Amino acid sequence: MSLHLYDTSTRAIREFVPVEAGRASMYLCGATVQAPPHIGHIRSGVNFDVLRRWLTRSGYDVTLCRNVTDIDDKIIRVSAEEGVPWFVVAERNQRAFTWAYETLGCLPPTVEPRATGHVPEMIELMERLIERGHAYAAGGDVYFDVRSYADRYGSLSNQRLENMRPAFDCDDDSHKRDPRDFALWKGEKPGEPTWPTPFGPGRPGWHLECSAMATKYLGPTFDIHGGGLDLIFPHHENEIAQSQAAGDGFARYWMHNGMLKIGAEKMSKSLGNSLLIPDMVQKVRPVELRYYLAVPHYRSSIEYSEEALREAAAAYQRIEGFVIRAAEVIHDVDADAPLPQAFVDALNDDLGTPQAVAVIHEVVREGNVALSKGDKEAVARLLAETQTMLDVLGLDPRSPQWRSGGSDLKPVVDALVAVALEQRKSARERKDYAAADAIREQLTALGIVVEDTPHGPRWELSR
Repeated sequence: MSLHLYDTSTRAIREFVPVEAGRASMYLCGATVQAPPHIGHIRSGVNFDVLRRWLTRSGYDVTLCRNVTDIDDKIIRVSAEEGVPWFVVAERNQRAFTWAYETLGCLPPTVEPRATGHVPEMIELMERLIERGHAYAAGGDVYFDVRSYADRYGSLSNQRLENMRPAFDCDDDSHKRDPRDFALWKGEKPGEPTWPTPFGPGRPGWHLECSAMATKYLGPTFDIHGGGLDLIFPHHENEIAQSQAAGDGFARYWMHNGMLKIGAEKMSKSLGNSLLIPDMVQKVRPVELRYYLAVPHYRSSIEYSEEALREAAAAYQRIEGFVIRAAEVIHDVDADAPLPQAFVDALNDDLGTPQAVAVIHEVVREGNVALSKGDKEAVARLLAETQTMLDVLGLDPRSPQWRSGGSDLKPVVDALVAVALEQRKSARERKDYAAADAIREQLTALGIVVEDTPHGPRWELSR
């Protein structure tokens, strides 16, 4: 089975056929940087990182463009509330997003453009729309004329124009021909940043930014446009309208990840229930948080709870435990082992991560049986399969990203623990079990878990 993906625009699962054979182009709506990220924001980054990794593993040369919206009504509002320049708000929060993506193991995008660096491309797009009769300048603003595109506007969100609410994207709608027209450009206002244009100074509208950046880096027609389910309307609907009305084919597949909720409500800063990434990685390790976000199907909603988070961490630790124990027996692992067909079929079926992870757990169960029997040949094969599958999901505990500590002190710790275990062994050999137990208890108090195995004692840091 070849890769099939659910396309929001057709409301159907379609075979993935790229614009250019052997290449896959992706645009992901990244951060609007008015605040630091919670796990609802970063879920999108993790989900599309898994897709990017799977496309790469499937043989595609992937170009991922993930934008940064660094000028926006919300950023300006925070700037005014705090009494700091807008770019200070944008810069500090972009750094917070970058740290969060990296902490959860998301590969860096091929390109990460900022909206404020692409005003010339936005001007060119507005001029094309005005020339084609789909946009107009009025009162220092520039608007998209939705009625000029009425036969197609609303196709992504499955709405009819007459049933849509006003755009509500301007303080004064009196210059609009129709209240549903949306702003491409907003004329200057006191205290706000501006850029010069043929239509007067001002700043870009949110929707215009993404169309200009996507086509600059991926071309007028590209493969996949991704983002959260909450972006379908109006943001992605408006991107399609302005891009196709200007003559671009734009995205061929539209993919949307589900929302992360608390108490059946979408997680948002306005609800006061944000779970910020620095706080979350104090509750579980970053790799366990990635597992929690990556395992549910990307289109499903996640109802957050502490219990579900702990269960996800425990499930990952079962996988990790096998990998660590098996690696102590098998030192040379086939880094390019063939993937189990059931795993491949799961990811090719609209990125079915729940089914794919179920395959991993089944292989781990087989691996633990092989370990208990001392079947090194089977252990080697199953360890290689497990690590190869985990690598696709960005979850391999032996990758540099997740190796515990990653510290220069690890060799020192290894040596010190080895000395303690040798002393414990000597105590047991002379039948001084009280001394042996005392050494083990002291190690436990330091956060070091000792497990006696047929191959001798092994240790790891407690989780």
